[in-house]
Amino acid sequence: MLSSTVRKHGLAVAGICAMLLVGTACSDTKAADPAPSGPQNSASPTGGPSTPGSSSTPSEDPAAANVQIVPAKGASAVKPDQPVTVTSTGGELSDITLKDSDGNKIDGSLNEDKSVWTAEPGLKPGAKYTLSGTAKGTDGATIPISSTFKTMAATGGKLKASVAPLDGETVGVAMPVQIFWNNPVKDKAAVEKRLKVTTSVPVEGTWSWQNSKQVNYRPKTYWPAGTKVTVDIKTQGVNAGGSIWGSANRKISFTIGKSVVSNVNVAKHTMTVTINGKLARTIPITAGKDGFTTRSGVKVIMEKFRTKRMDAATIGIKPGDPNYYNISNVQWAQRVTSSGEFVHGAPWSGGAQGSANVSHGCVGMSLKDAQWYFGQTLRGDPVIVTGTSRHMEKGNGWTDWNETWAQYKAGSALA
Repeated sequence: MLSSTVRKHGLAVAGICAMLLVGTACSDTKAADPAPSGPQNSASPTGGPSTPGSSSTPSEDPAAANVQIVPAKGASAVKPDQPVTVTSTGGELSDITLKDSDGNKIDGSLNEDKSVWTAEPGLKPGAKYTLSGTAKGTDGATIPISSTFKTMAATGGKLKASVAPLDGETVGVAMPVQIFWNNPVKDKAAVEKRLKVTTSVPVEGTWSWQNSKQVNYRPKTYWPAGTKVTVDIKTQGVNAGGSIWGSANRKISFTIGKSVVSNVNVAKHTMTVTINGKLARTIPITAGKDGFTTRSGVKVIMEKFRTKRMDAATIGIKPGDPNYYNISNVQWAQRVTSSGEFVHGAPWSGGAQGSANVSHGCVGMSLKDAQWYFGQTLRGDPVIVTGTSRHMEKGNGWTDWNETWAQYKAGSALA
């Protein structure tokens, strides 16, 4: 153990808070007695008032260097967005590590002369942290740095994210990134600043808040085929407002598949499928009859089913009604709205496909065409419907592409 007297290694150690004295020359000068320190009135390396919530001890020896830690050692109600720093006025810092009680590490970085270490933002609420490292004097001798503190609890709740698409998924060119929060976000700007999208090729995009519990991201135009996308949700420690604090970070990566863009013309009873910019097939279809008009707009494939039971009761049509149906095995079904519109095989309407609209709102086609189409598409591919006066409602499915770019950008809290 080092003594309080600076010997041939030139080190003076004060045993209070997290203040370390790093010797810069050989001396027999006795270090000053430790001065009281606390969250609000501890001394700074220069002798003036220190940063609130810091731990420090001054020295009367001009050859000694002070080390200051923020927040103070033993602090018990640190805000999760509190910056964590270690500062030396003379010696070099090294091997600074900040971990929570589960062993999770908070990354940080040193400045150029290694006199200041700063942690990246993002402490967990209601967690205990341990900070460790070393300080080295100009004579090469080192002493340890050690401090602990606790963060305040998230009394209003913890903020966590669910994300679409899934990590590792390959999706279509119109797939929006969707983040669903378990608690409402009041400070949308603070949260949005902690969201980042990285792409393998340059892509212009923006976040757009759908409501207080959902924020989406889409590019200005469809994703380029083959693009690799990474989404960093670094919201641990963010103050979302109302005493709700981010409690975890997430990262997902996904890939954009080939470009498959479908255009349904309800008036002409056809669907054209363009793959990687080339017309691949024109398919005769039937769409919604009077009273069940298919919505026009840009729809996005949300789910894919080899077979799907379709029961009219789910859209309010009861058994006994002439329009009631309950089909147990609709084949090659792909959902495009939350309200129940699908693109699927419909062998029962073969006589109308290409000439009349007889469905309850879905786009129906032959089983042969439906199977081929099912094999070409991915979740996230666009289906653009025209030819009706009924339009898509916001939120009835993945409706991000029914707004202009200017409208969508206006939904950003940072716009």
